[in-house]
Parts: sequence; structure tokens; C-alpha cells
Amino acid sequence: MQIPSHPASSVSPRYSLVALASIVLLSLAGCGSSGGNDDKLVSTACEASTNDGSVVVGSGLPGDPSFPELASGYRTGKKVVEGNKYMVVTANPLASKAGCEVLKSGGSAVDAAVAVQMVLGLVEPQSSGIGGGAFMLYYDAASKKVTAYDGRETAPAAATPDYLRYISDADKTVPQPSARASGRAVGTPGAVRMLDLAHKDHGSKPWKDLIQPGIDLATNGFKISGRMSDALAGAKTALQADADAIALYFNADGSTKSLGQTFTNPAYAATLTKIATGGADAFYTGAVAQGIVNKIGVTQNVTTGTPITPGVTTMADLAGYQAKKRDAVCTTYRAKYVICGMPPPSSGGIAVAQAMGVLENFDLAPHKPTALDLEGGKPTAMGVHLVSEAERLAYADRDVYVADTDFTPLPGPVGSTLLDKNYLKSRAALISTKQSMGTATAGQFGNTRMGVSKVAENGTTHMTIVDAKGNVVSMTTTVEAGMGSYHITQGFVLNNQLTDFSATPTSADGLPIANKLEAGKRPRSSMAPTLVFDANADGTPGAFKMATGSPGGSTIIQFVTKTLVGALDWGLDAQQATNLVNFGAANSKTTNLGGEHPNIVAANNGDADPLVQALRAMGHTVSVNAQSSGVGTVIRTASSAGEARLTGGADPRREGVVLGDTYKVKP
Repeated sequence: MQIPSHPASSVSPRYSLVALASIVLLSLAGCGSSGGNDDKLVSTACEASTNDGSVVVGSGLPGDPSFPELASGYRTGKKVVEGNKYMVVTANPLASKAGCEVLKSGGSAVDAAVAVQMVLGLVEPQSSGIGGGAFMLYYDAASKKVTAYDGRETAPAAATPDYLRYISDADKTVPQPSARASGRAVGTPGAVRMLDLAHKDHGSKPWKDLIQPGIDLATNGFKISGRMSDALAGAKTALQADADAIALYFNADGSTKSLGQTFTNPAYAATLTKIATGGADAFYTGAVAQGIVNKIGVTQNVTTGTPITPGVTTMADLAGYQAKKRDAVCTTYRAKYVICGMPPPSSGGIAVAQAMGVLENFDLAPHKPTALDLEGGKPTAMGVHLVSEAERLAYADRDVYVADTDFTPLPGPVGSTLLDKNYLKSRAALISTKQSMGTATAGQFGNTRMGVSKVAENGTTHMTIVDAKGNVVSMTTTVEAGMGSYHITQGFVLNNQLTDFSATPTSADGLPIANKLEAGKRPRSSMAPTLVFDANADGTPGAFKMATGSPGGSTIIQFVTKTLVGALDWGLDAQQATNLVNFGAANSKTTNLGGEHPNIVAANNGDADPLVQALRAMGHTVSVNAQSSGVGTVIRTASSAGEARLTGGADPRREGVVLGDTYKVKP
């Protein structure tokens, strides 16, 4: 999706640079421990506020941001949140609230993730939901083990390599009205089964209790936020093809439901009730599954009568879906840290690890941002250059080699190929400190020759959660593009995830494409939930240090990398590293520099910004289009007394807040 230019100087009053604060009625009596000075502190557990007043999501007031998957402006002045034992960061305050209440009652990080996802599917349907998929990294504090949970969608058993580009072997026309808006885009959803698997492994609260906050909110209603409002308005024409979408998201006069309207979703409440009482099986079999299959099979636009190409998903596809536990991709960084990410079918973990592995061959400390402020300061030209060049190299390998390894293996064991330290050192040697390489060529491993596959990715949301026992969840979850496939059933959005496959099985030069569509295969993703640990002397993970992740399609890799560099190399706190200007590059001549940030002069294509000028002098083609990240970061720190603390940052480019067992000094 092309992100339009949205310089900070042009942000309208509705999206003005005022800090978003709280949610609904956050006036709870706190119960979180405040550490060793209880007599001097007052608990504000699961509450949020700002110095200049509260803003209720859906209020229409300045600070209530908007835009679906595009930039929401930038909320200046967000400060790092400090807590004691537990913390949750999501892209929506209502979801943060639901997760924090679970943690406050003694629930685990996975328990909180279940509650958060069920709420996100209601309040942020444009980004994620039970009709989509997810990747979760989980750190078990007792066993000190990291597990990757794969809830990525799968192609139906009857799908062919040409499923996205031809209606059939006999009809070589494209799916109607497009691959994305047809039933062909919908993969078998994986989020519910993945959460069920993780909960069976690491849950402590009853499953049904974790679904209840979503049921209550869908039944009682909430005020529509700016992002949801604009998502519905932006997708109005496409949603009008679907009878369930019209019934759910449209007013009687034909307008989409808008900012500040109270929204209820009885159909979603009914679906969640079935999942609460029947577990994940109630989603993958029976009436809910039949509703999904029926909707994927629709053949006609209900408003215009024009054709919609159906998908071929069956009840057997849903009943047979399996979430998977995989080994996380972990590598050392500067011998000080261990960074762990998602393995394939996500490319995020390998690409972030490659970029960081290239960067550890450079001393980044002298190139930290200048004029450091709450917003992360002003990046330096050399800092942006080095990170962007490292990412070009990482994306080059990603585009060629990374896909669902159950179908297409990597060129060899990842530790001795893509993440081999000597290999990454040789890649780092390709970087000039004076001139951008423009585009990079993938590395070569033996006789392996593969075609390049570049696929546009969109959408998504992220949550970062730490519970009172030190267990950690970093989870990125998605329906792909904004409002997914525009197919709605039983109160939730169905994904368009299969468009993350290459539509063609071979490249223009006839080489096989790793990310081609195959029956039962999972499309490649860029989602990059990430965990960081202090490194033991032998290079194994030690104490938990940091968790982060972001939405943003293929640019997720850039958002996560800049956050890691900001925290680990430049010493920024959790909020500053999250706030920091979004910069980086895929494998193209364009270097991104987020023009929504107040420290970038984005007017006139950035011509007056010294950073832009310096990068262009080094051969970068600089874009100052606004960047729609949604980074959520938690960093473990120590107080002045040496006590462990959690610090959190929520991306000022979206609606998110940090909640936890926070406290304030007694007046």
C-alpha cells in the first residue's frame, strides 16, 4: 500500500500533536505493589493519564488519532511509563485495559494476550482479529526458554499455484473484483488455534474468563475511535459488497459508522460466547466454521450484483488447521545481547537478525541521534545510512530465500548460512560509508538459485506483555490489509492473507520462487515480534532485557530494527526508542524517513531538512512519506536503588497506551 505524504506540519487539529491518554473510565482503585517505598507511593495500576488531561478514544477531541494503516499524525510529549512487575502495551487503549486487568488479577502473559486479541478484533477490526493470523514469541521465566508460536493462515487444500492470478485453468482472467477482494484472498485463520495452543501450555486463568471482556464490550458497546472510523469510511465501497458488513458497519442512511458513535456487535459477542464455552474447536468446526466457508464462497456483490470470485476453502480445511510450535531464531549482538525473533514462515526474525548482524561490524555509538528529546532526537546521516544499507542486504536475502520452510527449505542451517557471523561480516564489507549501494544482490549459497519475490504487505497490530512472574509475550497479529478481504461473517473480518504469496510460481527468468502459493502452505510474512536478553558468557540468553514489535507490512523489519538500535546502541528509553524517527530501506534505492515525526522537516519533499540533504548527497533517494508504525516496547531497567523495573513505550503514531502496576508519588 502506498503511504501518502503526510508531513507533521500539515496535521489537522483532529490529529494534532496532543498526547493521547486514557480510555473509558480508568478510575480504578490500584492494587499493584510499588516496591520498597509503599508509604510514599500511590498505586495507579491499570490506569493511564497525561499532564494535560485525558482523551477518551472515540471522543473526536484533539489527540484521538485516526487513519486505517496510514499515519495518524504524531502525538508529542509521550513519556516512558515505569512499573514494577507487569506491563502491557497494545495499539488500542481498550485492549491494553483488558490485558492489564488480567495481569492485575494474577493472570499470565498468555492469558492477557488472549483477552487482548479478543478485544482488538472488535475495536481495531481493520488490523487484526479472530479471522486472521498471528505470530507469538513467548519467554518462560521458569524454564528460561523461548518458544515461537505460529498461527499463520494456510492456503486451502484445493488451491493451485495460479489460485491468485486465474479464475480457473479454463478461464485465464483475474479473480473478481480483485484477488484481494475475492474469496481467493482468504487463508484459513490461525489466531484462535494458536492462542489456544499457547494457553494450554502457559495459561493460568480459565479460557472462558479471558474471552469475557470481548463479549462484554461487544454487548455493551464502546465509542468508535478515529482509526476505526476512518478505516470504515475508507473501505466503504468495498464493504458494500458484503451483506454482513452493511448490517454491522453502516448507518440507516448508508453512511459508515463514525467517530464517537456507540458501537455494539452482537454477532461478535455470540461468536465469542461459542469460543468461550466450546474452546477453539467451536471456531474450527460447526456453525462458525460453516459461516466462514459460506462467506469465502460468495459469488456476488450484494449491492451491484457484479461477480465475486469464490475461494475453495472447505470445512475440512478449517478442521485440519494446526498451529505450530517452532524454534525461535536467536543470535548474539555485540556479544552483549541475544536477540530472538520469529522463524519462517515469517521473514521478520531472520531479516532483523541479519540487519543487526551486519551492523555489529560498525561502531554505531558515535552516530546516535543529536538534540535528544522525548521524541528520540534527530537521527544522524551516518546512523540512517548504515542501518538502511544493512537492511538492503537483509531484504535482498529475504526476497530470495525466505518462505514457509515446511515447503521450501532455507539454503542451509540458518546459523551457518544466512546468520553465519563470517557471512554477515562479508556482507558488511559491501557497505560504503560514503555512498549508498542503491540496491543489493542476494548472497549465494552453493548451487541454490531462486527467483526474487517482492510482495506488498499491509495492515497488522502488535502487543507486548510481561506478567508478574517475568513471562513475556511479543505477538504480532493481522488480517493483512485494512479490513482484510472485506468479507465479514458472524461479527468479524476475514483476512486477505493469501495475497502475501507470490501470484506467480516462477520469476521472469524462470527461476522457482520460494514464496509461491501451494496447497496448505503459509504465506511469507514480515512480522517480527522480538525478545532481547542479556548474553551469558557462552552466548546463551541470560536475563530478559527487552521486548518489542510493530505492525507495518514489509516495513515492520525497519521499524523493529530502528527500535533495537535506538535502545541497545544509543541508550534511548523504551518510549524514546519507540518514538524515534522511523527510517530504513527495503532492497530499493528509496530510503524511508518518516515525515510525520516533528523532528523531520517534511515540507517540499524534505528539501529544507539537513538530514535529507546529507542522505541525498550520499546517493539515497529519500522519501519523507509518513510511516505507520505501531511499535510497542517494554525494557527491563533498574531503579536508583537497584530494584528491577519495567519501562514501556507505546507508539505515538497510533492509539496505544502502556498500562501496568504503575504508581505515583503521594502529593
